[in-house]
Amino acid sequence: MHASGLQLFWFILIGVLWAGYFFLEGFDFGVGMLLPVVARSDVERRALINSIGPTWDGNEVWLIVAGGATFAAFPLWYSTMFSSFYLPLFVILLALIGRGVAFEYRGKGNSKNWKRNWDRVIFFGSLVPSFIWGVAFGDLIKGIPLNAQGVFTGNVLDLLQPYALLAGLTTTMVFLLHGALFLSLKLTGDLKEKVVDRIRRIAPITTTVLLAFLAVTYLVARGDGHSGDVPGLIPVSAFLIVASVSWLARERLFGWAFLFTGVAILAITATIFMTLYPDVMMSSTSQAFSLSIAKAASQPYTLHIMTIVALIFTPFVLAYQAWTYWVFRKRISLPPRSGVTDVTQTSHL
Repeated sequence: MHASGLQLFWFILIGVLWAGYFFLEGFDFGVGMLLPVVARSDVERRALINSIGPTWDGNEVWLIVAGGATFAAFPLWYSTMFSSFYLPLFVILLALIGRGVAFEYRGKGNSKNWKRNWDRVIFFGSLVPSFIWGVAFGDLIKGIPLNAQGVFTGNVLDLLQPYALLAGLTTTMVFLLHGALFLSLKLTGDLKEKVVDRIRRIAPITTTVLLAFLAVTYLVARGDGHSGDVPGLIPVSAFLIVASVSWLARERLFGWAFLFTGVAILAITATIFMTLYPDVMMSSTSQAFSLSIAKAASQPYTLHIMTIVALIFTPFVLAYQAWTYWVFRKRISLPPRSGVTDVTQTSHL
């Protein structure tokens, strides 16, 4: 049973929504993971938090829209995925809630312990989703135990397969590098130089991990009954782009480096969805039990109405988010005098 044009359109659109989420929330997560690594004083930690403070919650809208689009366009995919990944997704939800609360409550107290504890929440609230999202998409590609009714017949340990763990490590490292490059564009002075030093250390490790992930993904796609065909140019480009970040950082071309990691994230997401096609979930029990696009989709009328709504409102959402980034485009600078605790924004990006 082949997917119709509307079904394929919504499969691609959901992939685009996830790519947008990983691109935008990816550097948010990276900044959160770098918080205890780069910032030593409270002023420095506040500078890192302020770099994403105006936009982090808007970036999470992409996740909500991706989940809502999946629910409406592919209800069987939504129900199967959320029931199979119930515990991991619940952990992600707790991490995101804790992270959001930490951003709001960190400045409500003055004691060092108060701020240190909320900084830990921000760190783990960034690290945990970064890793688990990769694990979840790795499981989608590798396959999980599903029976003929699409019911998950395994347990949590079945989700922690080696390929999925490698996928989780890959998303974590890519987001970490993406976040460091974002900070290189938002910070000034000595704090920026600390970030640059971290970029030079993170970039080679990220390149190695990504190469391993893309190579294993190719083997998985060829050996596990996948019929999706990924043009070799896409994963190869993702690797070469990330591999070039080290050189760009040495040349202090941080804007290009950030753009490159963003394009790499888009290429990695495209690789995942093209490997899945024409399925949305792979069954490790039997290829016949895998959930295809056509089988998981809503009725044509529903997809038709959704398409009209999406075409009308999507440009407004994109325009609003672009305007938000334009308004908060300035760099974060630390106070020049000791004893001053304020953090200001100075020159434009």
